[in-house]
Amino acid sequence: MDALLATKLFIPPPPPDVVARPRIDAALDRVVRHRLTLLAAPAGGGKTTARSAWRATSTGAAVPLAWVSLDADDNDPVRFWSYVATALEALHAG
Repeated sequence: MDALLATKLFIPPPPPDVVARPRIDAALDRVVRHRLTLLAAPAGGGKTTARSAWRATSTGAAVPLAWVSLDADDNDPVRFWSYVATALEALHAG
């Protein structure tokens, strides 16, 4: 298996001209009490932008967050779970 790319394990910063989305931020604020949240939408739907903008808020910055950016090459179970395990290990060693 190829080495994992560290850049896939960090949430990108929000763009400087990001549009404020208070309803999305409020929805993300509500789900932080759950153990796992999956944000799903079609490609280009703004998932990454919404999460990175929320992460820049005081509430978002205080929440433990594991991030994995995926692409077609990650459509292998071993590779996928290696990324997930590595992201989670960064939050809770062991």
